[in-house]
Amino acid sequence: MNRHTTTAPEQVGAGEPRPVFSRSYHAPFGGLPGQNELLSGRAVFTEAYAVIPRGVMTDIVTSALPFWDKTRAWIIARPMSGFAETFSQYIVEVAPGGGSARPEPDPGVEGALFTVKGAFTLTIGSDVHELTPGGFAYLPPGAAWTLRNRAAEKAVFHWIRKAYEPVDGLGLPDPLVRNEAEIESTPMPDTMGRWTTTRFFDHDDMRLDMHVTIVSLEPGAEIPFMETHVMEHGLYVLEGKGVYRLNRDWVEVEAGDFMWLRAFCPQGCYAGGPGRFRYLLYKDVNRHPRLRGPGAFGR
Repeated sequence: MNRHTTTAPEQVGAGEPRPVFSRSYHAPFGGLPGQNELLSGRAVFTEAYAVIPRGVMTDIVTSALPFWDKTRAWIIARPMSGFAETFSQYIVEVAPGGGSARPEPDPGVEGALFTVKGAFTLTIGSDVHELTPGGFAYLPPGAAWTLRNRAAEKAVFHWIRKAYEPVDGLGLPDPLVRNEAEIESTPMPDTMGRWTTTRFFDHDDMRLDMHVTIVSLEPGAEIPFMETHVMEHGLYVLEGKGVYRLNRDWVEVEAGDFMWLRAFCPQGCYAGGPGRFRYLLYKDVNRHPRLRGPGAFGR
């Protein structure tokens, strides 16, 4: 049995000196608003996007999952016809002693985990990994894995699930466990390092049909055009606050908010607070659009 710990010193820049920042990762705190609170807020569901603010992730909207002990999940995205169709995303909270020996019910589904609070033990085959905040794991379809919280506090992580799209002549991706702190961020062109991405995957690996990254914008930095593309997105704000243009609307978001975008939803943003604006990003990649079968127009 091999044991690994996903911690490392911070890596920054791309050969240029950059400020060294501490990282923070927002986790839901549950609870329930009092009877004197206003019920209106920032939650919105449109034909092109949805915003799920952190304030609506209360105790009464969580789900239990089969074969998971002492666990609850905020299910913040699921495939929906005519909207985003490729993935589901959960925020999973596991109490001390909780976890699962049968976590994934579908052998054709791949998964990605990203830790935002606490620590847990992830076993993939015979390899044992201790994941702490910033820890990431990719679990290919059919992987034999288990998860257990052996610590004294709750563990909270994102779980992204996607039906893997195999390609004849390409094998399955390999399992992967890393920590954000181990990875050198990649500056976007002509931004002087003020807009960077932290890439958990090798973006040249065509076996992969999804990517998960962390996007970071320093105060005042922006995504300076309205991206309009085929990829669906899940965006969970880890830190800071920003202003997003989604389709026709300007939307303010902060740490703990989730944005769910269908394909071709126009999008752009700028960091709107005194600190960094960072979010966890999912997108589907590296496959031809389906013309027949599930997800196709003529199904």
